[in-house]
Amino acid sequence: MAVVHWLLSKVRVEDVVPVVVVVVLVVVVLDVVVVSVVVVVVSVVVVVVSVVVVVVSVVVVVVSVVVVISDVLVVVAAGVVVVVSVVVVLSDVVVVVVVVVVVVVVVVVVVVVVAGVVVVVSVVVVLSDVVVVSVVVVVVDVVDVVVPVVVVLIMGL
Repeated sequence: MAVVHWLLSKVRVEDVVPVVVVVVLVVVVLDVVVVSVVVVVVSVVVVVVSVVVVVVSVVVVVVSVVVVISDVLVVVAAGVVVVVSVVVVLSDVVVVVVVVVVVVVVVVVVVVVVAGVVVVVSVVVVLSDVVVVSVVVVVVDVVDVVVPVVVVLIMGL
């Protein structure tokens, strides 16, 4: 303990404070940069996953349209075979095509809108997380430096 008191008597607070402030600023800046990079990487992954979901949804819709078109072709072929019911089959085909087109358009619009909302919400959540994490890191770093400096100053007095 005597060695600590002797060292504290040889070191002036005025000489130590600038060094401590510079070290704290460097630590805070490095913490904020590392946390920001991690958050940006996570947000990019979320956006990429959302884009993949949209692409997969569009592929599913396209496959559904192809299946519906093949079903319509089968119905038309049956209508040609059954000449007597051609008028009824054609009217049914028109109704089916209109309903399918409307359903497909609605599904595509809903999928695109939902994917867009997911992307926007993900970006907003990630940006808010960056701000919160940065503030917490700065507060923790300042407390990590201020408490030891206050303890040293009290022990020196």
